[in-house]
Amino acid sequence: MDAYLIDIATQGLYLVLILSGPPICVALVVGLCVSIVQATTQIQEQTLTFVPKLVAIILVLAFLGPIGTLHMIDFTQKLFSTFYKHVG
Repeated sequence: MDAYLIDIATQGLYLVLILSGPPICVALVVGLCVSIVQATTQIQEQTLTFVPKLVAIILVLAFLGPIGTLHMIDFTQKLFSTFYKHVG
């Protein structure tokens, strides 16, 4: 039973990494690009980075949302089927 719980926790953490990786990477790249533009133009507005990051993350979630939903549905179905096998 302990190996079952560890396996489920491992799969859940892997799913979190898969789903949160693309938005975080896009936010990192957009933030870096905006910082380079700010450094070259000497615009030191702190709130300037939020709008491009927000738009980029929304676009990534809009495009990858259905794929992430399929991953979550697949994980949930596997979780319930293995739980039924272990308990039932």
